[in-house]
Amino acid sequence: MTVMLERPTTDGADPRRFEELCEALDELNVPDGFNAEIIRGNIVVSPWSKAYYLDVMDLVCDQLRPRLPEGHRISSAPALYVFPGVERAYGPDVHAAHRQTRRTTSRHLDGEGLSFVAELTSPSTRDDDFTDKAERYGKAGVPVYLLLDMQEDSATVFWSPTAKGYASHLTVPFGEKIHIPAPFDCHLDTTGFQAPSEG
Repeated sequence: MTVMLERPTTDGADPRRFEELCEALDELNVPDGFNAEIIRGNIVVSPWSKAYYLDVMDLVCDQLRPRLPEGHRISSAPALYVFPGVERAYGPDVHAAHRQTRRTTSRHLDGEGLSFVAELTSPSTRDDDFTDKAERYGKAGVPVYLLLDMQEDSATVFWSPTAKGYASHLTVPFGEKIHIPAPFDCHLDTTGFQAPSEG
């Protein structure tokens, strides 16, 4: 049985303007070490994450992969999910979506196909991760948004998406387990998510 998650649709933005933004993003020559997203109708370029973030992303994927809804895949590979109705295009650090969402020749994936997103904050992205992305992922109906605050060593999970964003959230310090709600319904161990000590 294939499971596609039902969610509200987003609207309100000029689709032609968003399409032009996506085309400009595609043509942008982003320097090595940077990635680009569309946030609040603007193209935003930010530096790649620190190397140890890759290990944290792998730890998240490894723990959630056995709990994926049927037909869904999880990855930390670069991907750009679009939310045209609100002029957003995000490249989440970890993303789970129905396999059909990825069966396209486009460079842009439908954000409404997401079942899970995790963002690892950096000093330059932290505010957007906590505000804009948390609100937009919730309004778009993404069931679970995990925010790993790499500056404060804490994990916040958001769930119960509504037309106003997420209705619920919980924060724990790194090193503890945090419950990842439906459709995963499991505990994620955040041990090892902290920055390595420089020796």
